[in-house]
Amino acid sequence: MNRKRIKAVFSGTVQGVGFRVNTENIARQYPVCGYVRNTPGGYVEVVAEGDEANLRGFIQAIKESSLSSYIRNVKSEWLDAKEEFSDFKIVH
Repeated sequence: MNRKRIKAVFSGTVQGVGFRVNTENIARQYPVCGYVRNTPGGYVEVVAEGDEANLRGFIQAIKESSLSSYIRNVKSEWLDAKEEFSDFKIVH
């Protein structure tokens, strides 16, 4: 399997609305690993690894979830997987 990494930064009213917990729950529906965290600038950063189709589905599921009304923009970047994660979790 050709594993990839995606880094997606969500902007809008994304902190203080349960974004990280909901993202962690969505991640459980996909074979992905990585993390979600708040950034000092008021964004939420998601870094995940898996196969490309699952990563695309995961990010799309976040965009289409109950969080959609809080998201103004998503900037994403595809990278090579580093194989450093064993699960998906909230980090601080």
